[in-house]
Amino acid sequence: MTAVRISPRSSARQGSKSLRTALVTGVLGQDGAYLAKTLLDEGYRVIGGIRRTSSVNPWRLEELGIRDHVDLVPLDLLEQSNVQRTIGRIRPDLLFNLAAQSFVGTAFEEPVYTTMVDGVAVLYLLEAIRSHAPETRFYQASTSEMFGKAVVVPQTEDTPFHPRSPYGVAKVYGHWITVNYREAHGLHASSGLLFNHESPLRGIDFVTRKITHGLARIRCGLQDRLELGNLEARRDWGHAADYVRAMYAMTQRPAGSTYVVATGADHSVRDFLALALQASDIEVRWEGEGRDERCLDAATGRPLVTINPRFYRPAEVDRLVGDSSRAKRDLGWQPTIGFPALVEEMVRADYDRVRRSVDA
Repeated sequence: MTAVRISPRSSARQGSKSLRTALVTGVLGQDGAYLAKTLLDEGYRVIGGIRRTSSVNPWRLEELGIRDHVDLVPLDLLEQSNVQRTIGRIRPDLLFNLAAQSFVGTAFEEPVYTTMVDGVAVLYLLEAIRSHAPETRFYQASTSEMFGKAVVVPQTEDTPFHPRSPYGVAKVYGHWITVNYREAHGLHASSGLLFNHESPLRGIDFVTRKITHGLARIRCGLQDRLELGNLEARRDWGHAADYVRAMYAMTQRPAGSTYVVATGADHSVRDFLALALQASDIEVRWEGEGRDERCLDAATGRPLVTINPRFYRPAEVDRLVGDSSRAKRDLGWQPTIGFPALVEEMVRADYDRVRRSVDA
């Protein structure tokens, strides 16, 4: 593992007052890495908060070529005193809360931990800002999973929430406490209702990256088949690099608000898989129905993709698609990378990674 420099104390406010500082929780994740690059391009000093006890792997920052430009400081979101001291010391101009327990499956296994990290920790951050850095502009990463069993399609900022997992429930709390601190204490606090957004930096546990990485391993002879769950679940998929631009734009508005960030088009997991197979130059045929359905190699008849009920959610979210009209109007935001291009980029990146590991 690459050695990581962690600064125990930030001197951002001890130097020039003209140096703008952004603190990003979850900086080692997909969104954190893309956001860090965006902030650096905008002239900010970027500080990433990480847990001391976590396994620190900055591979995403390294892939974007920005590892040496991001300072890391210890920040445990579940230790309120640590949160208070860190924010009081840094007093960042911008604070983006992207850290989360974001795997829906894990949320069902660890509902209490998920609730603390994705819900209560948001309160700790907001209270620290209110007490020590009221001029800090705050961004909370909300999620389309809060809509869950949505009664309206597409979903807007005014669509009622009906979360279908402990993850979605915890995020609803994080969202509403952000709104409350904006309205009750006058903080510049925004909440982004981001729909699914992917990239080559996506975590491998998410279905999109599971597909592209799995197909790469199959092509390189390292894996026989890919097991998936519900192929009919539909999501509004965009590119993470596009979506972090919307995050930053929210913090530049005169006042905080809530915005849906989405492409407005939904696709099924089956659609994603079909494009990934096409981009991988794998010809297939399908046989069977329902959970007995299989995807076979057209040339050999060998099963490439099978359905495993273990990957079905206890409470499924069938269709999420967002209306980002408000973001387009207020933020001037538009997605720039379409669904086919996103899938092709992920397929190409994973194949290159796996092939390099085989050749090494």
